[in-house]
Amino acid sequence: MDKNKIGFIGVGNMGTAIIKGIVSSSAGKNIELFAFDPDSDKVRGLADLGVSECKNEAELTEKCRYIFLAVKPQIIESVIEAAAPAVTSEKVIISIAAGISDEFIVSKTIPEAKVILVMPNTPLLLGEGASALSRNDKVSDEEFEVILNVFRSCGKAAVIPKNKMKEIIAVNGSSPAFIYLFAKSFIDYAESVGISSESASELFSQSLIGSAKMISDSGYTIDELIKMVSSPGGTTLAGLDKLYAGNLTETVRNCCESCTKRAYELSK
Repeated sequence: MDKNKIGFIGVGNMGTAIIKGIVSSSAGKNIELFAFDPDSDKVRGLADLGVSECKNEAELTEKCRYIFLAVKPQIIESVIEAAAPAVTSEKVIISIAAGISDEFIVSKTIPEAKVILVMPNTPLLLGEGASALSRNDKVSDEEFEVILNVFRSCGKAAVIPKNKMKEIIAVNGSSPAFIYLFAKSFIDYAESVGISSESASELFSQSLIGSAKMISDSGYTIDELIKMVSSPGGTTLAGLDKLYAGNLTETVRNCCESCTKRAYELSK
């Protein structure tokens, strides 16, 4: 079997995490990796993973069939324009930049461009990512499966409609930051009542892990899971009453809507 050549324009935290996921997966043996980054030391630091360095965006695009745009949305336009001369209908462009549409990438390259959009999240760094993917109609099932397997190698991956790629950002892309803030509130409380942050962090982290497994694996609905923890007249209901009084669900919705609004602003 010929090796798929996959290139990364940008090897920051996310690009590096995806590369490590590929290398550690069973599919990695059939993949040849290339990278370009203005900071060449970053690319050279990946040499032990079998990553070959390219001198610019166009060279990488010419060499590879699959091209990851692993850069911030604020600079993606210049990156696409630098790669565009080497884009052909055989290439598959994968963007992980928040808010950037496939139409935008097509407009900056060629009408026949194959585009896959991905919203990953930072737990990819530990092989526990949650990535949402969509594609335009030029991408074949076989090509899409290659990239799906890349993200399955470093966590979970779900396929969603491409017109919901901005809405999904709040759910998986940005949500780790929201969860961290939620966790910080519990750990800060523990410290305020004389419990060490180390103990509180260990216990709350495991509570998050266990709760997530209950959501994904128990077969119960979230409402049922809440009820299982909430004994009548008990401590949990006393706490839940305060969360309901503080409109937690409405605050979360407002948070998600603000996140989505910013994604649309970035796409313009």
